[in-house]
Amino acid sequence: MGEGICLPNLLIDRLPDTVLVGGREYSVRTDFRVFILFELLWQDPDMEPAEKIRRSLLLCYPEVPGDYGPAVEGLLWFYKCGRQESRRKQEAASRRGAEKVYSFDHDAGYIYAAFLSQYGVDLQDIEYLHWWKFRALFNALSDQTEFVKIMGYRSIDISDDMSGSQKAFYKRMKRIHALPLPKEEEEMQEAIEVALMNGGDLTGILDKGGGID
Repeated sequence: MGEGICLPNLLIDRLPDTVLVGGREYSVRTDFRVFILFELLWQDPDMEPAEKIRRSLLLCYPEVPGDYGPAVEGLLWFYKCGRQESRRKQEAASRRGAEKVYSFDHDAGYIYAAFLSQYGVDLQDIEYLHWWKFRALFNALSDQTEFVKIMGYRSIDISDDMSGSQKAFYKRMKRIHALPLPKEEEEMQEAIEVALMNGGDLTGILDKGGGID
């Protein structure tokens, strides 16, 4: 899958376990844990882009494609569950500086508890769950779970039409549940796009980072 392939329907289609790179299908490790690690890797502010790329390829591909640029783009397509956003939408989100409302690292306990209470799914015990299935369940978590309430606190816009007590409450919740992420951290997709500059030729930086062996 990838490279312009139509988005599979979760209800009727078999979910992908490959991405298309240079006209050839390459297997991808599809378990949700792999792509949680993929996201955390790209959010690491202390790691150089070349090292992020090298580790991403080794993490997600049993056999790493030789064409590194399209290979990383394929992983991004898979990570986004096949969704394609227009350039205009991406630029608008970048201008807004989309606020982070969750972290798979910082919120691990809340996410675990939410899946267990709402779905009866123990993310510790389950042997395998396709990343796209995990994301569908993640996106549908109820606002009755503590995790979704916390995301709401982080994202709420404290406005002038709120009462003084409401403002004080939401400010306190934002402070209590603030994510410990550096303000200068770039969005993951932006970081990947920077790493894929110059026509996607990653040979130089991969060699600089020690290659993929």
